[in-house]
Amino acid sequence: MYESGASQWPSGILGWLLTPEFLDGREAPMAAHCIALDVHCAFTELAVVDSKGRLVRRERLSTTIPTLVEALQRISGKRRLTFEEGPMADWLARNLREHVDELIVCEPRRNHLIAKDSDKDDPLDAQKQAQLLRGGYLKAVHQPSSLERSVFKQHVALYHDRVRQKTRDANRLMAQFRRHGVFVRQRQFADASRRRGLLAQLPRQALLRQDVELLWESYDLAVEQVRTMRRRLIQRARKEDVIRRFCEVPGIGWIRATTFYVYVDTPWRFRRKAAFWRYLGIGLERSHSGAGPTKVRVAQNVNHRLRNAILGAAQKAIDHQDNPFFDQYRRWEDQGLSFRNARRNVARSLAATLWSMWKTGHEYRPELVLRREGCATSDCVS
Repeated sequence: MYESGASQWPSGILGWLLTPEFLDGREAPMAAHCIALDVHCAFTELAVVDSKGRLVRRERLSTTIPTLVEALQRISGKRRLTFEEGPMADWLARNLREHVDELIVCEPRRNHLIAKDSDKDDPLDAQKQAQLLRGGYLKAVHQPSSLERSVFKQHVALYHDRVRQKTRDANRLMAQFRRHGVFVRQRQFADASRRRGLLAQLPRQALLRQDVELLWESYDLAVEQVRTMRRRLIQRARKEDVIRRFCEVPGIGWIRATTFYVYVDTPWRFRRKAAFWRYLGIGLERSHSGAGPTKVRVAQNVNHRLRNAILGAAQKAIDHQDNPFFDQYRRWEDQGLSFRNARRNVARSLAATLWSMWKTGHEYRPELVLRREGCATSDCVS
């Protein structure tokens, strides 16, 4: 899990800021026990504060579901539980959700203030996180609703990792040849029949050739893993009606459709398109202070796999030309938008189309795309 910490709360100024009296007279979100877990593989720190912010329990537990459930059940009254997003968050959320009244898997970046304060240790981390939960300052991180969906998402993530590993191995091979003045491309050594000729261009050093052959073995293994995982991914994706409908949209193939599906998980997570676009990495963030100008930039803290998928789909739709998204691109280009801004607008239009199809259950209808053009042009930046 992620770790964070700060000085003792609520005795300091930050504890005072989290009291209901300071919050413009508002009450805490719920008169309940606020429970936080600071989770590690070997142990978990648990801290409980009451509705007035007083620490009522702190203990170290083993990181097992039966132990954590037993500890939660010993806490009387309503229970609100939080822990930070991390490798074990999905497992914990699935198994602990039914034992509490509310569960929030929180965003670690929003807890950055804790990490920058003075004192830090695991018990303090849990206590401060419970105080943040009580004050309503935590940002929830969405979790898949079922084990099957979670496993599917993990498979897609592993597929993307294997693709990156294949690229890394190819780059290492090209760099190894380049060190000796031999310039090759991946397609040249991807064909095993051409490798003997490539080796002949290297210096006659046995150790060097052994290293190259070892790198080829790693590359071949990555290629086979990518091929196998892609086949399994598509077989699983064909079972989802919404993914099959996504593949009808220009620029969207099985991999992009599935990546969009598993990472968004449900279209009902977002109330507005602006929030949806920011999550995809194609929306805008604004900042303003005092009498200064309003600054606008593309959202930074985003899901990079989703951003690459939707921008790649936009690029492919533009390249294929014979579709309404290309027509949109040409119009934005004629209006003076740069290539990057016009492509990002196409990505927004694509995302809005997929989002609408998912919510309504409709098939892809090209005639509706142009009607949504206005929704993607209002937030352009140069």
